[in-house]
Amino acid sequence: MRLLSKTSFDRLFESASRGAAQRASRRSVLALVGRALVVTAAVPLLPVYRRAQAAQAAPLASRFARSAQTRDPTQCNYWRYCSSDGYLCACCGGGPSSCPPGTSPSPTSWVGSCINPDDGKTYLIAYRDCCGTDSCGRCACLGQEGDMPSYRPQLNNDIIWCFGASSMVYHCSSAALVGLAQ
Repeated sequence: MRLLSKTSFDRLFESASRGAAQRASRRSVLALVGRALVVTAAVPLLPVYRRAQAAQAAPLASRFARSAQTRDPTQCNYWRYCSSDGYLCACCGGGPSSCPPGTSPSPTSWVGSCINPDDGKTYLIAYRDCCGTDSCGRCACLGQEGDMPSYRPQLNNDIIWCFGASSMVYHCSSAALVGLAQ
């Protein structure tokens, strides 16, 4: 096979360029490049791509999920407390999902999703502050799994959620099981 000389290569490239310029306008070339950029940017939005990303991330459990337990609700590693922030009502005379006597649950809550280590399923948890008496001061826990900044208040555990209750005084936080997360 004979190699093309520099002048032959130049002539070949020049004739191909001139032919392309005669068949397509600058606008059509720019439109084609624009479409290619849009398609390239949209690839991560495709469901197939997201499913592949989720499959890669699925086996990785959070640090909290790896150490969670289901027996003692007075410990910070109790599985429902993955996003809890505050004093645990289970240590203050209530239960993991109930307020102690003399306090009332706030009408609002923040939410989180925690993995139950017994069945490996993810559940939706509603964290509700119990209000009305001074802070319990026992079993302070800071779970930050899924915690979002205050501009996403439904997922922020740093807010005192006693607004709307009879008293704005925080006592403890409960973790009610809402259901299976889908």
